[in-house]
Amino acid sequence: MDGEIMKNTYLFSYLPIISILLFSLAFAIYGEMQMLKLFGNLGIYQGMLEFFSEAGIKLALLIVLLLLFFMVFAALKLISDTILELSLLFFSKDSEGKALNSVRKGSVIYVIGGACSLFSVQFIFGLGSIYIATNVVALIYFVNKLSPSLNLSRLVGLVFFPIFVWTALISIVAYAGLKLYNSVIASLPI
Repeated sequence: MDGEIMKNTYLFSYLPIISILLFSLAFAIYGEMQMLKLFGNLGIYQGMLEFFSEAGIKLALLIVLLLLFFMVFAALKLISDTILELSLLFFSKDSEGKALNSVRKGSVIYVIGGACSLFSVQFIFGLGSIYIATNVVALIYFVNKLSPSLNLSRLVGLVFFPIFVWTALISIVAYAGLKLYNSVIASLPI
């Protein structure tokens, strides 16, 4: 019976949602603390206390930020899964999906990273470092699991394809953001 449970391919299927929730909660708590400081410095917080209780303000901010970060991390997970499966399509000889099933257990890494991020909610550098380290460890796990079934050229392609795609996506978003920022600054009457 226990052997059947561990062979069940759906055993780890709930872990991605848990890791998304953990990372979202950690970043939302940090964001809530920063927003409360900002509202206090701007003098808005005292006015908000006339309409809401302190606990109500904190809870509302936490819920809104949790939802926003959840959407961001869920979108990143969707993009990441698409890139992973595309790289397997291009570079793996496996057409039955055994390679994909073998790397699904790596979602435990993200749950551990999400849990660790809750201990670093005071520091954005700590949160960012934990998130990046979790992704690097997951990439190493991914490569380690797939390396026995691939030759060197396919393995190099499998590693550099996601790195290239993520670099391209981040560069495009940064370029578009910079262009938008410059156009807004240029349109200001000074």
